[in-house]
Amino acid sequence: MAQAWEPGQLAARLPFLRRRGLMRAGIRAFFEARGYIEVETPYAVPAPGEEVHIPAFGLNPPGRYLNTSPEFAMKKLLAGGSGRIFQLARVWRNEPPSDTHAPEFTMLEWYRPGATMADLMDEVELLLRAILPPSITWRSITASLAKFERITVAEAFARHAGVDILATANNAPALAAAAGTPLRASETWEDLFFRLLLERVEPHIGRNHPVFLTHWPAEQAALARRDPADPRVAERFELYCCGLELANAFVELTDAAEQRSRFEADRARRHALYGNDWDLDEDFLAAVAQLPECAGIAMGFDRLVMLATGATRITDVQWLPD
Repeated sequence: MAQAWEPGQLAARLPFLRRRGLMRAGIRAFFEARGYIEVETPYAVPAPGEEVHIPAFGLNPPGRYLNTSPEFAMKKLLAGGSGRIFQLARVWRNEPPSDTHAPEFTMLEWYRPGATMADLMDEVELLLRAILPPSITWRSITASLAKFERITVAEAFARHAGVDILATANNAPALAAAAGTPLRASETWEDLFFRLLLERVEPHIGRNHPVFLTHWPAEQAALARRDPADPRVAERFELYCCGLELANAFVELTDAAEQRSRFEADRARRHALYGNDWDLDEDFLAAVAQLPECAGIAMGFDRLVMLATGATRITDVQWLPD
């Protein structure tokens, strides 16, 4: 089997990789012009995150993990008074590879004190228009950056799945009945939510133009705060372009007690499914208590390069893919 570094293999990827370098430079110029500082945070960490279904790579000797996101570390810097910060970070997720996912990839992550969700979406639009062509074609889907749509999760589920997702919160049988689908064995409300999102909603969004999917149910808040105007939802959005999920963003939760409660619930679920893992990051919770009002976003840089180049496999835009 030919290796990724061999002349023929590397030559085929070089046009994509040259574009990758130009995009890195463009991203740095964009953020520096907007008053951001580029930071570097550790890759080996004692707690790689608290997402239930994102497995991490453990290191030897035990007690350290490859980070799944620089989020915890960057928020500690925010709490210390760093101001606007961004990072092009290597991250690792112990999940099977696919055309759009590699276990090791690059994440563009940035945080902006004082920003609202609308501010962050505005900034995303400016960034994409600065580093991508006006029209993108990827896997035979063409999207124009002349328009960005903003639609709530509730609106998307009503439009494409025919259900009132907020009225059925935490009631899996009610959601299944409303959606006209059998509830699978041991399927939770969260499981069914993501099944409907994958099967009925995502195929219809972010195709002709990019779409921000906003105001996620509070059950999917993660590290986002609840919307003060409607506590049933969280100030969170995801971005889709050419049918590809590109980014996940929050108006950050700054209530350390609520964050601890969420973490404890997530840890209990993760441990029940996958077994015990790392200790709770008390240092991060101490930082949350001092976190300024802010918003932050994580964007898959490799996927961004795929959209810019038309590459259909993530390994085509990585210098030495596994």
